Amino acid sequence: MHDFEKLGMFYLGRQYDLAQRKRTADLLLYDAKDLTTHAVCVGMTGSGKTGLCLALLEEAAIDGVPAIAIDPKGDLGNLLLTFPQLLPEDFRPWVDEAEAARLGISSDELAARTAESWRKGLADWDQTPERIAKLRASVEMAIYTPGSSAGMPISVLRSFAAPPEVVLDDREALGDRIAASVAGLLALVGVDADPIRSREHILLSQILESAWRKGQDVDVASLIHSIQRPPMDRVGVVDIETFFPNKDRLELAMRLNNLLASPGFAGWMQGEPLDVARLLYTPEGKPRLSIVSIAHLSESERMFFVTILLGEVLSWIRTQPGTSSLRAVLYMDEIFGFFPPTANPPSKQPMLTLLKQARAYGLGIVLATQNPVDIDYKGLSNAGTWFLGRLQTERDKARVLEGLEGASQAAGANFDRARMDAALAGLGKRVFLMNNVHENQPVVMETRWCLSYLRGPLTRPQIQTLMAPYKAQHQAAAATPPGAEAAPAAPQDREAPATSATRNAASAEGRPLVPPEARERFMPLRPQSPAESRSPAESPSSTASQPPAAHSVAYRATLVGAARLHYVDAKAKVDWWQELALIARIDDQTADDPWANSTEQVEGYDEFTPQPVTGATFLPVPSAALQPKNYARWEKTLATHLYSDQRLTLWHAPELKEFSQPNQSDAEFRIRIRQRQRELRDEAVAALRQTFAKKHDALEVKIRRARERVDRERSQFQGEATQTVVSIGSSILRALLGRKIASQANVGGAASAARRASQTASQRGDIARAQAALEALQQQQRNLDREFEFELSKLERAASDVATVEYPIRPRKADIAVDWVSLVWVPVS
Repeated sequence: MHDFEKLGMFYLGRQYDLAQRKRTADLLLYDAKDLTTHAVCVGMTGSGKTGLCLALLEEAAIDGVPAIAIDPKGDLGNLLLTFPQLLPEDFRPWVDEAEAARLGISSDELAARTAESWRKGLADWDQTPERIAKLRASVEMAIYTPGSSAGMPISVLRSFAAPPEVVLDDREALGDRIAASVAGLLALVGVDADPIRSREHILLSQILESAWRKGQDVDVASLIHSIQRPPMDRVGVVDIETFFPNKDRLELAMRLNNLLASPGFAGWMQGEPLDVARLLYTPEGKPRLSIVSIAHLSESERMFFVTILLGEVLSWIRTQPGTSSLRAVLYMDEIFGFFPPTANPPSKQPMLTLLKQARAYGLGIVLATQNPVDIDYKGLSNAGTWFLGRLQTERDKARVLEGLEGASQAAGANFDRARMDAALAGLGKRVFLMNNVHENQPVVMETRWCLSYLRGPLTRPQIQTLMAPYKAQHQAAAATPPGAEAAPAAPQDREAPATSATRNAASAEGRPLVPPEARERFMPLRPQSPAESRSPAESPSSTASQPPAAHSVAYRATLVGAARLHYVDAKAKVDWWQELALIARIDDQTADDPWANSTEQVEGYDEFTPQPVTGATFLPVPSAALQPKNYARWEKTLATHLYSDQRLTLWHAPELKEFSQPNQSDAEFRIRIRQRQRELRDEAVAALRQTFAKKHDALEVKIRRARERVDRERSQFQGEATQTVVSIGSSILRALLGRKIASQANVGGAASAARRASQTASQRGDIARAQAALEALQQQQRNLDREFEFELSKLERAASDVATVEYPIRPRKADIAVDWVSLVWVPVS
């Protein structure tokens, strides 16, 4: 494992020495949890800002964190240009032919050079082609193009659908959702609307709230009708005509109608619904990196879409449980115009709300700009991490320092303005000053080489080329989507349709008489799709979806039982009631136990009608259904059947001791446990770091003392050695100059010199012992580091995909309540 492949750590580059103008060997690893307090990246054109932000998105993807990236310039589509084999032919379709012409080489030669450059660049940063393959395997990537079919189109009509109950029950959340939807729509039609003073904004807000409170979805057409005929008589205490006269409402309605009628608006009604959960995860629960390209849109269309999207994200986070770990990333490249310091465009309020509230739900917001003077730094005081690159003017630097100081103060961190000013002045290309309030001090870094090929903004044809295989795959899946079958059909649908002779015979008998105990009901006719209702010779446009004609309908008698089941399981923390109905074929052979024969389950089936369609015919009724006593018996056998055969099947992750919720899909459960796994991983890594930090700090103290001892022993040795030399020299000198070589003074001096020589030898031994003690402590530190890496690798292995198994729960026998058993007439054609 490379040193930078750490759990929950993003490898963004290496630390940089500004004095020596070169990068160091120290890795710059960014803790993923720190991104929940958001990040801002500022740098002029050519500073390497886009490369840094793409590297951050790559790291999030490798860690399995989904992201939505709003792309106003078209650069972010480069994330899809990932080539694990790094072959020239991989790069060939994407190199700039104009650049090849300027260099005087062919496009093939430029592709070969580019491939070699990317291979060398990755190697210089200790990255291998396998890391590119890991990136591609970790997430699904797609480019979405609202209002265009170049990429995956998005339908904005979904944004006016009624929000979930959790939003409806939260007055503030509902108000934010309505405000974002209305502000975005009015911006699109050129109405500068203040939420407090604008009557257009207030009226549309009232219309949306009225519909959503009733659980009704709203589209632009119905909104136009509601403007002309509002669902309320008063706004506040003022009648509607005084507040907003009909003539003025008609003008607003015509603006929206012109929008709806314009050919360009058709693109806004095509494609997948604007659903944040679908942008973040595939139907199977795999993380997505969704790049939303808006480069092709006009300014008003950009403002409309971004405002609507931010409102959707705000609603989505409020449906999520709180977490301290990173759940998802929202990135916006070049926020110029969407978050200004003084003006108040529609996008500003939802962005400000997200910056304040998203942290609690694990959503990390990353904003980038090259125009420091045009963003609201007071609003960005909620950002905990700032990546500051090369700036163009002193005014830009002053504004950045102002925002950075405000963010540091908001986080309670120290801010050294003079030091920051000096560091910013020395930044070069791909060199950034990272100020993270979670760290002790700012760090200068050089960004790593991106795994993706950075070829510059993508054109529409290039986006179409990239997304063609993705579209084909999803269109094929949409043709036969899992679980897309019609509502459970009646058992007789598996039989051949009744013949004309049979229907005529039944019609001759008229509608059969059944006992009152049968509680006779009728299943409504299922509308036919155009493909079912037209003959082969008819074109698809010549027919419409409609129910079968009454004269072609024949009814067959079936048995339907409706019941309520109570599932209780302390281990899974489930206490849940289920309403269902069972449809069973009934005949004289199966009269004793009809529920065990060709039974189908229907959730909440309560759409039966009391009367048949006019002119319908009836097939004969089995004799068992004409006996009143059978219905009471069938109620009892239904309860027995439900207890023995019915199960609530949950998904269970034994390793995490987690259970799914009733009606939660396997994909939804996997998303939930993946987030829980990330939370547990972050907690375990934090605890591991804390444990080893204490041991490491204790060793550092011992090592420091050991070094001091070595230095002290060396100093003493040097002193003793000098004194020994002086002493011996003095003795020799006295012996040479004295009259008597064996004088007492000479003998004493020689003895003293000998003692000093002996002490010097002893001091040399003390140095060796002190040095050995120091080396032993340093070895302990190396062993501790290896132990930490080993324990971290164990956590990484434990953080692999968690196995899930089915967990069936039987209903409580005493709580099974059969509401009714009825004879239900089901249309067979």
